[in-house]
Amino acid sequence: MNIHEYQGKELLREYSVPTPKGIACFSVDEAVAAAENLGGDMWVVKAQIHAGGRGKGGGVKVAKSIDEVRSLSEEILGMTLITHQTGPEGKEVKRLLIEEGADIKDELYIGLVIDRAKQRVVMMASSEGGMDIEEVAANTPEKIHKVTVDPTQGLSLDDAKTLATNIGIPEGSVNQGAELLVNLYNVFWEKDASLAEINPLIVTGDDRVVALDAKFNFDSNALFRHPDIMEYRDLDEEDPAEIEASEHGLSYISLDGTIGCLVNGAGLAMATMDIIKLYGGEPANFLDVGGGATEEQVTAAFKIMLRNPNIKAILVNIFGGIMRCDVIAEGLVAAAKEINLSVPLIVRLEGTNVEKGKRILAESGLEIESAGTMAEAAEEVVNAAKGGE
Repeated sequence: MNIHEYQGKELLREYSVPTPKGIACFSVDEAVAAAENLGGDMWVVKAQIHAGGRGKGGGVKVAKSIDEVRSLSEEILGMTLITHQTGPEGKEVKRLLIEEGADIKDELYIGLVIDRAKQRVVMMASSEGGMDIEEVAANTPEKIHKVTVDPTQGLSLDDAKTLATNIGIPEGSVNQGAELLVNLYNVFWEKDASLAEINPLIVTGDDRVVALDAKFNFDSNALFRHPDIMEYRDLDEEDPAEIEASEHGLSYISLDGTIGCLVNGAGLAMATMDIIKLYGGEPANFLDVGGGATEEQVTAAFKIMLRNPNIKAILVNIFGGIMRCDVIAEGLVAAAKEINLSVPLIVRLEGTNVEKGKRILAESGLEIESAGTMAEAAEEVVNAAKGGE
């Protein structure tokens, strides 16, 4: 689960990580009132969407008067902001962060991710803040410094001081910077984050180290431990199909292809997408109905998937262990009849009650092609999506 910048900064402040003062707003009048409340003579008007690159897309602008706060808020609020992370369709801006201006002397980068190979959290730091860290990693990898953190010890103050020194934090500010890094790690660890990123982390004119941005992703499987994080969820930023799927206990992720996939089990779902690509197709979604889905869940899954107008064909790939093939077949038939299925459907069933499942499909009166193997299924569905070439 992702959260907004202003929400991330609320978390950072809970852990004593310095951030600029700011107020979240949902209207132009609220934005003006926020600037007046903050005081000063310079403010930053920031679009709040779940995507990076907002500044390059025109979603972060500096105002030097209250009138400018109003005009910029009118410009940004409600705009469709397109960045390298939103895709060409962009995202509508429905929230703003009005923040006090900052005296920036230097821009740095800090990130926390999980190294799956080492099964440890890694803190990355660079003197090249405010830039695309991917470009820094590709062109000047020596400017990225890393610490792999022992989960039983946490980030040590010594390691934090070394990182702070390596990225150019002034000597007199190293202790404060190191404390910030330790506190950032504590947020990441205690809140079950999967990513934390401050870009830029700034050094101010008076040599204070401050988090000017905040990006957090959280492990959805751990959210039951964090009702406070769940309260940050913004459904406006999520795919409606994915929201609906979660309400039915299904795992669904929209993709850019033309072949719908309905599979039981995450591993089989990934393998199904791989073999579709191997045969020259592109999956339109990841959809795992799980090992014990009911007919109602299968029907819901089918309906959610078929709302995608880009789908040209559908592959159902079921290995019936706990999940019975006849239950899947009944769900497919019910859904196909209810929504008046109009695209080719290829089904590969194997496992528990497979013959019964195949009989249900054969007697349904629907045009359903059966495949004996995953390879046959992939080849058939790719050909169907291409118009039977």
